[in-house]
Amino acid sequence: MHFRTAGKKASAFFLAALLAFSSGIQPALAAGISLVRDAETENMIREFSTPIWRAAGLLPSSVRVYLVQDNRINAFVTAGQRMFLNTGLITQADTPLEVIGVIAHETGHMAGGHLVRGQEAMSKMSLPMIASMVLGIGAMAAGAGDAGMAIIAGGSHIAQRSVLAYSRQQEGAADQAGATYLQRAGMSGKGMLDLFSKFRDQEALSTTQQDPFIQSHPISEDRLASLEERVNASPYFDQTDTPERIHQFKMVQAKLFGFVDEPSVTMRRFPQSDQSDYARYARAIAYHKLGQNEQSLAEIDALLKKEADNPYVWELKGQVLFESGRAAEAVGPYHRALSLKQGEPQLQLGLAQALLAIENSGLGGSGAAAGTPIASAAAPLSPSISDKPQLLAKLDQTEIARIALGYLQTSSKTDPENPTTFFQLAIAHGRLNNIGMAELSTAEYYEAIGAMRDARGHAATAQRHFKEGSPEWLRAQDIMQEEG
Repeated sequence: MHFRTAGKKASAFFLAALLAFSSGIQPALAAGISLVRDAETENMIREFSTPIWRAAGLLPSSVRVYLVQDNRINAFVTAGQRMFLNTGLITQADTPLEVIGVIAHETGHMAGGHLVRGQEAMSKMSLPMIASMVLGIGAMAAGAGDAGMAIIAGGSHIAQRSVLAYSRQQEGAADQAGATYLQRAGMSGKGMLDLFSKFRDQEALSTTQQDPFIQSHPISEDRLASLEERVNASPYFDQTDTPERIHQFKMVQAKLFGFVDEPSVTMRRFPQSDQSDYARYARAIAYHKLGQNEQSLAEIDALLKKEADNPYVWELKGQVLFESGRAAEAVGPYHRALSLKQGEPQLQLGLAQALLAIENSGLGGSGAAAGTPIASAAAPLSPSISDKPQLLAKLDQTEIARIALGYLQTSSKTDPENPTTFFQLAIAHGRLNNIGMAELSTAEYYEAIGAMRDARGHAATAQRHFKEGSPEWLRAQDIMQEEG
């Protein structure tokens, strides 16, 4: 999946940086998995999942959800309360309840402590181990700057085909547990039953034609019968998806189709005769991938007439403008998106990236003098400025960097596992002549992607700029002493 479209100076810079950072690990890449970052999809999944996790006695803030870029239906969990869902599960499901059913089933595996069989390393997997095989880091892979959709490619040691091989006993237990959690949460298990019934029909197919889920989650007639009995007995069996949930789900499906499929496929799936919100959303992305950004923006603006309060449509507009080299114009849409979804770390990151990419009259101007650290961040961007590219272009580069730094620092606290945030923090600190913090952020970036040799080198350089025993000095020390 390749999201990079037309780009100018900023895009060229980030692409060069991406290639430089990934060149040392590309030989290790093989048939691995690709992780996709998207705030809209992730938030939808968390909305679906939170009642289930609570019903299972799990702390929602402790569960990590990862989207796997794969058109086939699959889902799996690993130790450390990490749940992986294929994009194909979302795009091929007929209803939100079907996805919710799979989430409940996987929660049953998670709460039951079912471990990965024959893959002991996976039971100890941490995010840096996943990210150590990074090919595309966050927003850079999505067009050198987008913080919405982004790919992180994993190595062969976590290839999906060998991730899970649950026993039939574990499968039945996960079914029953999932159905229990759904009932406790006041939700129907019909979606789980419907989807698993479809999988039963796949058992007659060759393994090359089956979805991975059926291979790692064997479905027997007895298992399906037991699940049907349990689900039908629930007082919530007849509960259906609300119109609002269905609309949310179809918008996410359209976005995934737009980003995952080739533009020609998207255009066939959503022809111009289709003027629905979903079709416009998908076509806007397809046009952008083709570099036809005016057509893309026209679709987005038409969509915004009906979806004016949808932060993710504003985010997409910011992405299209940013990736077409119009960073100052992208700030307003990103700012609007963040005002509608306050505190969303990926939107904060997107806004900060757009700010840092602005070419303005302050470049090379009244920045900090050499050796003068500027540690503080500026107040958030004013709405009176964010929508006026001509005013943004007049801001001093130092002021822009300080504003961006504030958003990035907040984003990193909420989403500390995003390597792109550290990459952008390094840029912001560098602009402000905070050499120690720029080096420390670079070290944290390398640590996040598992390149520990580079991480330790930058941490050692950073440490020389801090007072011994200070929090920054100690953080650098931790990185230097980390194994790997």
